[in-house]
Amino acid sequence: MGETPEPFVRFKDVQKTYDGEILVVKNLNLDIAPGEFLTMLGPSGSGKTTCLMMLAGFETPTNGQILLGGNELNTVPPHKRGIGMVFQNYALFPHMSVAENLAFPLEVRRMSQADAAAKVKRALDMVELGEFGARRPAQLSGGQQQRVALARALVFEPDLVLMDEPLGALDKNLREQMQYEIKHIHENLGMTVVYVTHDQSEALTMSDRIAVFNDGVIQQLARPADLYERPENAFVAQFIGENNKLIGKVDQVDGDTCVVDVDGYKIRALNVAHEGVGSSTTLSLRPERVSLAPSDGEVPNNFDAKVLELIYLGDHIRCRVSVCGDDEFIVKVPNASGHATINEGDDVRVGWTAEDCRALDVWQG
Repeated sequence: MGETPEPFVRFKDVQKTYDGEILVVKNLNLDIAPGEFLTMLGPSGSGKTTCLMMLAGFETPTNGQILLGGNELNTVPPHKRGIGMVFQNYALFPHMSVAENLAFPLEVRRMSQADAAAKVKRALDMVELGEFGARRPAQLSGGQQQRVALARALVFEPDLVLMDEPLGALDKNLREQMQYEIKHIHENLGMTVVYVTHDQSEALTMSDRIAVFNDGVIQQLARPADLYERPENAFVAQFIGENNKLIGKVDQVDGDTCVVDVDGYKIRALNVAHEGVGSSTTLSLRPERVSLAPSDGEVPNNFDAKVLELIYLGDHIRCRVSVCGDDEFIVKVPNASGHATINEGDDVRVGWTAEDCRALDVWQG
């Protein structure tokens, strides 16, 4: 087994308050490995952008330390941190050409014109804008401007790049295209990226690990698949992907599983984060893990349901049913499953395994 590398970025007991009373970041401890793509994900006001701004040097921690490569950053001004930054609004100089925009951070570092020109060319080629160096930002599309902003952050070859909602102003197709491009550039260059977004599909697509923030605290830090498949609390389960939630009371506990009473229906689930027999719990279940018309004995949870709504989405049908007292329960039915003839108003059976149904803490939403 190889040794775990020393963290490249470290937040150590970091707190931030603006008014001396309310902590917008609470005792943050987070290690980011060299070359990692880590996304800070969460709703507005969760503390994720404040963490990024403290790492960039635009905000100062109230308490705690931020370290980069083992060196404390708290008192180092932003321009001396050697960090690349990409913002949602591009922040390009309108009076400069694309090439001049890219050359600016190199001039600040007193690089020779010849070396700067070579680096500008390489950075523009990297984002497939090699022919656009003489244009002004206003002559470019939104996607091209964002590529220039990305190239400018990379042109001086920083070890760390920070990105704050960089794709928020782009349309859906361009946004998805840029997600893959940023991911590929990261893989090719190997720099460390800290990325902030409130878009969970973006985070799942791009990240090595995701830190889910809420109320100034990391709720869960995990790889995308673990975060989606194994949420540790009700907030993460609801925030990442579509999710059915059923509220009930723990009836019995049997090792790794439990039986939960939901409106008189007994549901077997995986023990994750409840407080034992008699306590309230939120059951979390992904719509694609629900079977339509399961055979007898196939799954432990098998219930009568009524189809309330059908939405055709190409590769699957989104089916809203009434089951276990819940009229908002969603089943995603694959289009190739042979159930395409289902109709609104039909009586059906639905079922799921205990392993796919997680008993979590009480939902506070």
